Amino acid sequence: MKLAPLNTVQNAHDDSIWAAAWVPPTDDSGPLLLTGSLDETVRLWNSNGPDKLQTNTGHCLGVVSVAAHPSGRIAASASIDSFIRVFDVATNNTIATLEAPPSEVWQLQFNPQGTTLAAAGGGSASVKLWDTAEWKLIATLEAPRPEGLKPSERSGSKKFALSVAWSPDGRQVASGAMDGTISVFDVPRAKFLHHLEGHCMPVRSLVYSSAPLDSRVLFSASDDGHVHVYDAERKTLITSLSGHSSWVLSVDVSPDGAAIATGSSDKSVRLWDLKMRAATQILTSHTDQVWAVAFGPTLQTDVRSCLLASVSDDKSVSFYKYS
Repeated sequence: MKLAPLNTVQNAHDDSIWAAAWVPPTDDSGPLLLTGSLDETVRLWNSNGPDKLQTNTGHCLGVVSVAAHPSGRIAASASIDSFIRVFDVATNNTIATLEAPPSEVWQLQFNPQGTTLAAAGGGSASVKLWDTAEWKLIATLEAPRPEGLKPSERSGSKKFALSVAWSPDGRQVASGAMDGTISVFDVPRAKFLHHLEGHCMPVRSLVYSSAPLDSRVLFSASDDGHVHVYDAERKTLITSLSGHSSWVLSVDVSPDGAAIATGSSDKSVRLWDLKMRAATQILTSHTDQVWAVAFGPTLQTDVRSCLLASVSDDKSVSFYKYS
């Protein structure tokens, strides 16, 4: 497995780019890339070229997360203005505007079935769930404080939800927090299940494995410089991957489930072979910290390959071919 650099779009936004997500292909379009920036816009890219297709406005502060619906027809963006904008990908028309007080929404993710949108709820230390049929808030999943904390650690100042991920069957949600804990919830019962521990600093990114036999496996990226691999059901740490020299800001898993990619404030993108449990490639196309990495769907022309995108504080978007 390897990543082959394809193109880098310099000055893809007017400010730091903090978010990226692939829009699945539809009958009318191939896969598209969404990017969100501190310049308050969301941009849509065609990977052929690559070409900028449109710029979406509507937020009044920086965009920190973007997510695409499994249908490929709608998407959502979250800003530090505390609003989520849901829009039609083809027309850019706003479908819904969701408010998520009392503080910023830091990460969004649609469930695999497309029926629910989850948001990591910032200072509320919760995950908020919206029904995508009527865009109504249907649940707020609150994580209790881990047991065994000293009184000085119970203030809640560090309990801040940063990241969210759905299990492949859509029955569980995991959320990473500023204090390094990961909370796992049972969605149908709206119930907290358990914590996953091991990180000592903020957990900024989470993703479940895409491999059918590894659907319980959860990958986490943390400011402590490590990527952890958990069995999310059995509450066990399978392994810890290290190699980045600074914060790991993003992690995503390849469609074949054989590799993960990570982006870091050490300005690099790394490709990790999960069987070897080691980084097999280090890519340095960015000149500043890499806030997001995102694998696209498998290519129609080569089912063993897909695209990877990375975005950075250097305002650029880089594309790679994974094979």
